[in-house]
Amino acid sequence: MNKVIHAKGLTLSYNGKDKIINDISFTIHNAEFVFITGASGSGKSTLLKSLYGELHPDSGELIVGGVNMSNISANKLNFLRRHIGIVFQDYKLIKEWTIEKNVQLPLIIAGYAKDVCQTQVDKLLNHVRLNHQMGKYPMELSGGEQQRVAMARALAHNPILILADEPTGNLDDYSSRLIWDLLVGAKEQLQSTVVVVTHHIPLSISTDYKHFHIENGTIYEVT
Repeated sequence: MNKVIHAKGLTLSYNGKDKIINDISFTIHNAEFVFITGASGSGKSTLLKSLYGELHPDSGELIVGGVNMSNISANKLNFLRRHIGIVFQDYKLIKEWTIEKNVQLPLIIAGYAKDVCQTQVDKLLNHVRLNHQMGKYPMELSGGEQQRVAMARALAHNPILILADEPTGNLDDYSSRLIWDLLVGAKEQLQSTVVVVTHHIPLSISTDYKHFHIENGTIYEVT
């Protein structure tokens, strides 16, 4: 199996002094579904930020998609992000754009033709059960609907890696089930690697998964 993420001796902080993640090592392979758990403030979201280049390592090695995140250039980071889908807990939708245009964003960045963008958006909004909301703006939707738009956006460009930060933390049961089904589908149908930061692993998750737990700045695999 190909390594999608590899960390060795990875240390992370926000000021170079107070270490949040301290000297951790782990590997995530292609098409694995991975949960990262830990108490609030344990460093789960900090680690996730390092995987898409928002936070750079203080020391150690972090390789994502074959790219060294310690000394990554802006151009290479932009290229890498074209192959990553990110689902944020607070959605991060563009309020001034319709939900269709929000879903199109990764495709627009990648330079796809308008007809390709529209076909993909129509398919995905149907997939997340929001085709009846076409033309609406994010603030006209419920929180669960906004997260489903964010999920569609993350899947729009068939990413090799999906990173999700508490993707169902504040959602109703219907939207939560739909999000989990979409994430599992991405792993099984697209062969995407899926990494989910969460407080609780759902009992109903319908796929094999790997589980890492963060505590006191270190990480270990739960078997």
